[in-house]
Amino acid sequence: MRGLCAIFLSILTQVSSATSSDVIGLVGYNVTLPCRYDTQTYGVLSFCWGREQVPRSKCSNTVLSSQDGAVEFKQSSRYQLLGRETEGDISLTILDAQWSDGGVYGCRVEIPGWFNDHKVNTNLIMEEAPTEQPVTTDWTLATTGIDGKQSEIRTSAFENVEVGDPVMDKFGSVQTMGEGCSRRGDLSISTN
Repeated sequence: MRGLCAIFLSILTQVSSATSSDVIGLVGYNVTLPCRYDTQTYGVLSFCWGREQVPRSKCSNTVLSSQDGAVEFKQSSRYQLLGRETEGDISLTILDAQWSDGGVYGCRVEIPGWFNDHKVNTNLIMEEAPTEQPVTTDWTLATTGIDGKQSEIRTSAFENVEVGDPVMDKFGSVQTMGEGCSRRGDLSISTN
């Protein structure tokens, strides 16, 4: 009787075991939820992704499913498999992720045999993307020509920068700003 209880307990722990992790996504950007399995051992298998924790069988609120390497169902074109499925990378990429995409996703790989399925639960936490702030830099250069007249050269540069990245200011000091800069400059010359 004890042996039977031990076997039953072992089966129950295998049925309920699943790995869990958190992934942070930025609104408006692509986000990838990881899920991998060993194709060397099992070959290409059927799998599904759902919008809840992995249940006892299949997936709940299925967003994508594949049968033996061919995608059978995709709820939206925003759900993509960009990894190498033949190498076991069945990570789900959500294109242009939005606040509404946040929540728990479950990946189930159907491994042959009883209670063998590989299950991964991922909690997608959505956050606001870093903001860009306009930065204006002005320079004035005054010169005196041979004829004694003074000239001024004024320039302004406008940059949209992502907060947090380093940049050199007009005095040679390092400040922080964004990495993806778009620049526009104006130049004016006046003679006095």
